[in-house]
Order: sequence, then C-alpha cells, then structure tokens
Amino acid sequence: MTRRAIAIEQCLSSATSRSETVPPGYSIDPNARPMLRFQASLPHLPVPSLSSTAKKYLETVRPHVSDAAYAETESAVNEFVASPQAAELQKRLEARAADPSTSNWLADWWNDVAYMGYRDPVVVFVSYFYIHIDDRARRNPAQRAASLIKSMLAFREMTESQQLEPEKVKGAPLCMASYKWLFHSCRYPTKPSDTARKFNPSQHNHVVFVRKNKFYVVPLTNASGHDLSAAELEVQIERIIEQAGSTPSPVPIGALTSDNRDIWTDARNALLSASPSGVNAKSLETIESAMIVVCLDDTKPVTREDISWACWVGDGKNRFYDKHQLIVFDNGRSGFLGEHSCMDGTPTLRMNEFVLASLALNKVDLGPPRSNVTAVDLPTPVELKFETNEQVEKLVKESEARFDELVDRHDLHVLHYEGYGKNQIKRFKASPDAWAQLVKQLAFHKMFGRPGVTYESAQTRKYQLGRTEVIRSASNESKAWAEAMLDPKETDARRASLFRAAVKRHMAYSAWAADGQGVDRHLFGLKKIMKEGEELPRLYKDPSYAQTSHWELSTSQLSSPYFDGWGYGEVVPDGYGLSYAIGDEYIRWTITSLKRNTAELKHYLAEAATETRAMMERAAAAEAAQKGPESKL
Repeated sequence: MTRRAIAIEQCLSSATSRSETVPPGYSIDPNARPMLRFQASLPHLPVPSLSSTAKKYLETVRPHVSDAAYAETESAVNEFVASPQAAELQKRLEARAADPSTSNWLADWWNDVAYMGYRDPVVVFVSYFYIHIDDRARRNPAQRAASLIKSMLAFREMTESQQLEPEKVKGAPLCMASYKWLFHSCRYPTKPSDTARKFNPSQHNHVVFVRKNKFYVVPLTNASGHDLSAAELEVQIERIIEQAGSTPSPVPIGALTSDNRDIWTDARNALLSASPSGVNAKSLETIESAMIVVCLDDTKPVTREDISWACWVGDGKNRFYDKHQLIVFDNGRSGFLGEHSCMDGTPTLRMNEFVLASLALNKVDLGPPRSNVTAVDLPTPVELKFETNEQVEKLVKESEARFDELVDRHDLHVLHYEGYGKNQIKRFKASPDAWAQLVKQLAFHKMFGRPGVTYESAQTRKYQLGRTEVIRSASNESKAWAEAMLDPKETDARRASLFRAAVKRHMAYSAWAADGQGVDRHLFGLKKIMKEGEELPRLYKDPSYAQTSHWELSTSQLSSPYFDGWGYGEVVPDGYGLSYAIGDEYIRWTITSLKRNTAELKHYLAEAATETRAMMERAAAAEAAQKGPESKL
C-alpha cells in the first residue's frame, strides 16, 4: 500500500489507538479531545539566527544578480548583521517568540499582511481551486451534489467534535488549530483589515445553495432531527434547480464578494442599509453561517481549461467568495473553491480527499434509497431574499464589470504531461518535487534566459499555529544545471552531476523551510518589529531584496489521486501562478498569468520535462556501459 493510500485510509478512520506510542518530545493533553491531544506540546516557531539567515539569503540572491549588484548586497548584509540595530531587532523578535501569551511570533502579523489586510479581490489573487475526479456513477448534478454533502457531513462531525485524527509527518503531529475554520465560518470585509467569524454548528445546521444567482437554504436534518440522507438531499437539490429556473435571475448579490475588499466593505454596509426590515442582514448571516456554500452551476465544462476556469472564478455571480464552496456542474463534474485567509491547502485537501475517497471506496453511509423518500416530508427549500435599491444595484453592476475586466486580462493553461511521473523519477533516486521544480527552472531559462525568482510553499504546521515558509527554489546549483542543459557542448555526465547537486540543494532548503529556518519570514519579522521612526536598514533598501522576493513563479504542490487539477492566480503582475501535482505516471501543471505568453511557458515546461528525462536516461546508460553488463539503472 502506498503512503498516499495509507494516509487516505487513516483519513477515513477517526479511531485513536489506546496503545498509541507518543512521539518523542510530545505529550498527550488529558483534557483535550483526540484531534487536539498533541496541540499543547507542539513546539513554537523558532527564530533563526542572524548569521544563518544572512548566509542563506546571500546564497539565494547570487543566481539572480550581477557581480556588482551582489557585492553591494553582500556589503549591506554584512553591515546589517554586524550592527547593534540588528542585534536589537533580533532580541525583540526572540522576546516576542518567548512570550508565554504568544503561540507563534509570526502568525498574527502574517495573517494580517498576507490575508486579512490584503485588499485586492480574493478571487484570482487569494482563492485556490480543486477539480474533483469524475464520478461516472453520478452524472446527475443533484445526485452528485447530494453525495458530496452527505460524505462531508461525516468529516464535519469528526472535525467539530474534535475526534478527527491529527495529521502527522514522519510521526510528528501537526497543528490542527486551523481545522476550526473548515465549516460554518466566513471571512468578513472590514477596513483596514478583514475579520473572520466561526458559527455554532448546532445552531446553524444548514447548507446554502446558489443557482442562477439565487441563494437557497436547506436544513441538514429532517423533522425527526436526523441527518438528511443523500436521497433526501437529492430531492431538495432537484427542487432548487427547478425553482431557480422558473423565475428571472435576481440582482446577483454574490458579485459584490468578488470585488476589492474596501469596495466590498462599503457595499456590504450599503446592502444592509437598503433593508430597514433586516431581511438583508438575516439572509447574509444565513449564508455566512452555513456549513458550506454549494454552487450549482448551469454549465457543462469538459476540457481541463474550461473546468479550471469555472472552478477558479466562475461567472463572478453564482458564488459567495468569502466562504469555502463546493461547485457542481450540470454534467455532474465538481470541484472546490478554497477561502484562503484562515487556513492553507492541506486541511482542505484532506477534507476533499475524505469526501471523494469515502464515495469511491463505498465507506460512507448514504442512507436509505431514493424509493424510501417521501417529498412531502421535506420542507420546501427557502430562497434567501435581498432587498435592493438603486445604489445597491449600481454597486453590483460595477463589481460585475470590474470582475469581468480582471478575468479577461488573465490566461489559464493546463499541461497534463503524461511522459512520466513519480514512478519514473524515483528510478533515478531523485525527489519528485525537486525534479519538478528543476523542470520549471529549465523552462524559465528557455523562455527568459535566466533563473526565475521562485516561491515554493512549505508548510510549517509542525509548530503551533504554523502556516508556511518560502522554499527559494532557484539556486546557484539549478542555474548551473539549466545553463549546462542549454549548452550543446556539455556532456550528459556533467549535466546529470549538476542535476543531482541541484536536487540535493533543493531538498536541503525544503527541510530548512519546514523547520522554520528559511529566509523570508525571518527577514519579514525583523522588519515588522521595528519601531516607528527607526531607520530602515540598508539591506531592505538594496535592489536585490526587492528583486529576489518578487515571486515571478509562485509554485505549490498538492497531489491526490482524487483530484483532476488544481490552481490559483499569479502573485505579481509580471509573474505566473504555477500549481502542480505529481502522479505515478504524470506531472500536471496549471499555469495562470496576466496573459504573459502563458502558452509558451506551457510549451517550454513540456519540452524541459522531456529533455530532463532523456538526459538522465542517456547519462545512466553511459554510466552503465562503463561499469559493464551487470550494472543497473
């Protein structure tokens, strides 16, 4: 059984062994429920040493700048490290980390700067999407949506009761605090920084559907207080589809959530003011408190690009972007849109895998068959009404126009590369993730003639309230290898040697980042802890600092046999969003940008992937020939 299969099997079981072996350095909190039993003993995010960060920073700057620029950067870094100011900032940061009232010195700052205080629209710039594998047994949209919700109820029960088994990496438990925000939660537009609210599931036990821009609420229990069966949910969804199609579409209130956060803040206040009766406030809270929003789109996407577009942005109207959302299409295809502010991708990955694996492996009780359902026993789904006036209608139209303009500026391409996957990569005893990252570097070199400034996300959930750190994937080693690949006079033996050195370096930096020993969060913290009026160190004014944190390639890997794609937007105007997944026999990239020759990058990725494998095979064959017939790959 593969590690992924084992993880899914564990995900499908909430049981905790009574004879559990506690990992060294951890303890079980007797007052905590199973999901959080290790939480109190998780270590706190460390503060790296100044010398360690300085050394790593200089190493990662070097491949991107000229000799003269590097000399200037080196001078600024050495000046900073030796200064009394740096010692004082480091002392403050270490004191913040040691404060008993602070579980994570970075968390509040990062959540505000990267998410809650970020004012651009969440759709395109913050949200991320998953595409579910097709369920050939459930082509009907009502049946598909009902089965997904029913399976999700089991995961919700484990999460809300805190019976869910905590995640572990190499035996070490991970922080589970963010699971609180999976269900019955919402992001709220406020100035200058957004907020989030978690609702009581027992008091708000419902789901909200959106169909043709209309919102409908459906309780998740029947008159006897039992959870709805999949068949009962299916009946309710069919009713919604029928009702929504019988009357004209209303003012698409969901479009307001697609806008700039300050604009949405003002628009939300206008929406509330337009309804002295309180109808709008009640409808909004019903949506915001729902377990999840389920978007029933009346489209039938087929191609990878079409369904990626539909899951990533939709039409900007049949959505409520401030919440996690299931998306189900009229051909039975489905996906998920993640609201990113309160959690990163790994918890939503686990939840979606549980839902899909439960159905695929027949491990979810869907309840009695459809023949047992009596429709008259189910209350008719209630449409949530909104009262509008000229101001609200004008604001909605303006939001629609800005959304359309923003989306029209973007490209999205999917490369589903079937030349090989992790099985072939492992034959070369290489890290699949490092391999994929080096393919990206080679593709960027082919397109631009230089390394790409690259952000790869590493989770730091081994620490309390940990989120992410940056793996700076472009290195001196990756640059040397890419240049060798493009040099027709270079030998494959030399290229293979350089490739393995680049893989080794990538794996080392990945380990540093996961251990909270990366560069970027530390430099961010030292700058953030400065007091008003203090002189900004030359290091932060140095052009190399801005250049090497301008993420031209924003990359992240999430791989699952239950996903048929995933992605997100670029993080800088002249960059690319480059999500990827590595399967047994494929590598899949979803590439987004502001129409920066995205199709060309797709071409170069495929070319680089093929050339990398061919080079490694030639080098291995030549080495085997030198050693004799007994040698093996």
